[in-house]
Amino acid sequence: MNYRNLDSPALVIFKDRVIENIDEMIRVAGGTARLMPHVKTHKMPEVMRLMISRGISRFKASTIAEAEMAAMAGASAVLIAHQLIGPKIGRLKELTEKYPGTAFSTLVDCREVAGELAAGMDKVSVYLDINNGMNRTGHEVNDDLWPFFEEVLARENITIKGLHIYDGHITDADLAERQKRVSAGMQLLDGFVRKASEKVPGLELVCGGSPAFTAHVSAENRILSPGTSVFWDWGYGDKFTEQHFTPAAFVLTRVISRPAAGIITTDMGHKAVSAENPVDFRIRFPEHPDLKLKSQSEEHGVLETERYDRYTVGDVLLGIPYHVCPTVNLYDQAYVFDKGEYAGTWDITARKRKITI
Repeated sequence: MNYRNLDSPALVIFKDRVIENIDEMIRVAGGTARLMPHVKTHKMPEVMRLMISRGISRFKASTIAEAEMAAMAGASAVLIAHQLIGPKIGRLKELTEKYPGTAFSTLVDCREVAGELAAGMDKVSVYLDINNGMNRTGHEVNDDLWPFFEEVLARENITIKGLHIYDGHITDADLAERQKRVSAGMQLLDGFVRKASEKVPGLELVCGGSPAFTAHVSAENRILSPGTSVFWDWGYGDKFTEQHFTPAAFVLTRVISRPAAGIITTDMGHKAVSAENPVDFRIRFPEHPDLKLKSQSEEHGVLETERYDRYTVGDVLLGIPYHVCPTVNLYDQAYVFDKGEYAGTWDITARKRKITI
């Protein structure tokens, strides 16, 4: 099957590129021991199995469904990098009971959640979520951090495994500047980490995501959590040029109309590609650099071109999303090609909010 025979819009994955990206991730990290990749980008058991086959065994997830998907694929450990509250604590307990072969942990950044976890779980492993500048989640690095650490440590059914330090606000294009800002943010924690390590031998530091991957890698005591790297995208590819990953996930769309000179319309609306960014930062067509996205509605994508006569109704286009993670989440399955040959479909299992739990 040629990809041009697929219905559209569709998500197309090139498996050989996925494998190359996984291998590059391992190369950058100096092996698999320090890797804890995030599964939120792909949400696919097949991608999990590719990583596991290469020796990666621990993963990060954002949702209970992503964690369950990882466990179903054979992950040895999963950190749910989200502070769970309300019904999710009961779901976490079910998860640990259903998949005893996977060691689950979660985040805590306040006394309220520590109390709910202690009350709702027989035992639970946690990473303290630290806010070192992003101001999204995490306990601030202040005078209360140590008392908070000691209070959580004192709870009999909570085990502290480490610290989770996500500095997603550091996205400088220049690697040297990124490294400088990452280092400054981590230095805020130096004294706390020393003291905490005396209380918790083997305390782990789970740091950063894809933007900071190459900034944290030089510190051998840090666990690295790239996510987007497995599929890569236009946004990160243009910005983080020292990272040598290759786009592996594309949106396939068709020209369905030529409504006026200089304009073609495709079946690629908001439901086909992530629309959280301005319209000119949503998709790029590498084989057709003249095409510029002008507007979208739910099922239509209107493109401007200076080469209008080049296109006919029915033409198939492959585009690289600016932000691949939420784009993948729009689809139930992906069409997979391996070395140019059709290789079937992969279900995007964890786009669901619930699998079985």
